[in-house]
Amino acid sequence: TRQQNQQLQQEIARLRLEQSEFAEDAAQGHRLQQLLAFREHYVTTTVAAQVIGTSGVDQSRVLYIDKGAADGLKPDMAVITPDGIVGKVRDVFPVTSPHTAQVLEINDPSSGAGVLLASTRIRAILRGAPGGAIQIGNLTQDSRIKSGEVVLTSGGDQIFPRGLPVGTIQSIEPDPDHQPYTRIRIKPAANLTQLEEVLVITGMQDEPPPQAQQDLAAGEVTASQATRAAALAAERLPSLNPDGATPPTANPAVATVPRPIPTLHPDRYTPGTTPPASSLTPGARNPTPDTTSDATQTTPDAPDATESQPAPESQPKKSPKAAQPAPQNTNPPHPKEPQL
Repeated sequence: TRQQNQQLQQEIARLRLEQSEFAEDAAQGHRLQQLLAFREHYVTTTVAAQVIGTSGVDQSRVLYIDKGAADGLKPDMAVITPDGIVGKVRDVFPVTSPHTAQVLEINDPSSGAGVLLASTRIRAILRGAPGGAIQIGNLTQDSRIKSGEVVLTSGGDQIFPRGLPVGTIQSIEPDPDHQPYTRIRIKPAANLTQLEEVLVITGMQDEPPPQAQQDLAAGEVTASQATRAAALAAERLPSLNPDGATPPTANPAVATVPRPIPTLHPDRYTPGTTPPASSLTPGARNPTPDTTSDATQTTPDAPDATESQPAPESQPKKSPKAAQPAPQNTNPPHPKEPQL
């Protein structure tokens, strides 16, 4: 129980952090829209309707709903569900059936919608295919388009508001009838085969609805509180500067360059320690950089260690018979290299 309680507390903290981040992003996006005079249509009013009939044939994907001209419905109004888009109002019957309307689904071959790929931001046109499938057929082969990517409405068709879910990419294959285009099949977000209730968007405006404005205002307050809390937490964190200097500022653009750690041992291969080639004798044992560095530390008055010292007279001389012959070098002598 304690472990589960701790996990739930961590999850609550993570969700609060994500909420503050989303609120900051929403507030920033709204400010940018006002700054750049973007016009985005917001859904203000909808009419709930019940599906009362279908066309009954596979060549036509048409629905009949129990709301019509008497309820404020007009042709080309968007029809959606909480899961995703369904289609648009095709026709109303103000005289014969004022409480009935005909809806053309997005999987009808004569239907279409402007869509946008969520991650790559590529715009495309969605159309219905024979058999009740929906697909994108106006895009060429692109390595950025992957299966499982979310497809949203782009708002370019002036029917569906921007950002409504359409579906996900199910398969990508070349289109043999329209080369070099590809056939991208979409799995619709709404279950178009089992629709019972739908929503018809009857009103849109450029400004967000009152509830959305309240959410934006609350998001700005939450974002400002989260920013102050982050700054306070950064001030209370221990300094990482070993010299006790002032801690770095919260501005990520200003970076503090760390001091290099002093070396424990000098570099044995420092340039300049090797003697020049003009002082080397071919075939002889030349001093290594270590011996050279040691030799440089000796005083000039010190005798050369390589010179032979005379033997003391007290030592007995060895007889010539006991002397062993020196081994001869079987390797051929090295050719004398030219002096540099």
